[in-house]
Amino acid sequence: MTHQVEDCTESRELMFGRNAEAVSRPRRPVGVESRSEQVLTTKVGLHIPVGLAFEEWERAGRQLSGLLNSSSWWLGDWLVYGKDHYADRYELGIRAAGLQYQTLRNYAWVSRRFDLDRRRSALSFQHHAELASLRADEQEIWLDRAERMKWSTKQLRNAIRAQREGTQQQTDAAAATRRLAVPDNRLQWWHKAAAQAGTELGEWVMATLDAAADQVLKETDRQLTHE
Repeated sequence: MTHQVEDCTESRELMFGRNAEAVSRPRRPVGVESRSEQVLTTKVGLHIPVGLAFEEWERAGRQLSGLLNSSSWWLGDWLVYGKDHYADRYELGIRAAGLQYQTLRNYAWVSRRFDLDRRRSALSFQHHAELASLRADEQEIWLDRAERMKWSTKQLRNAIRAQREGTQQQTDAAAATRRLAVPDNRLQWWHKAAAQAGTELGEWVMATLDAAADQVLKETDRQLTHE
């Protein structure tokens, strides 16, 4: 049995109802049935009936958004399959379909980074695209957060940026500490003190600084208490 995606040149109807999912079927002649709750799709736009209820307009938007999100995955998977199975001919298929290779390549890259069983239906394709460059374990952490917090794509991007900037600040501070300039005579003096204490220089420096910091903080606390 063969499977194929049908190319319909006629307008299509997006049917909306309270107890059923929206379905697509061939356009019927005008007058056959009421179109008060139907939005017609064509290759060049939408035919929206006059007086469409807000709830039906909103439902149409959710469906269109879902179709857009799904189509990104579909096109990505389609190109991945073509590259894997028709390495010498898949570009002909792209041109025949009239699609932009750069866009498809982006879709395919995201699709390769997320197997079907790792894709979150509650999140958009763009949510996944924001995380595609990360390791799989990091992707899962951020997907969990985005799904739990119901983040938009922008909120997810901002959260990732904030974490990266925080990590970078910590790294910069650590690097500045490691680059602390110490005169040779002072370093030799510290080596001698560490040797007499029976410990390595690094451990002696850390212990000495910790003790000094502890003393300063305690004195500050006492002063604040007496004020």
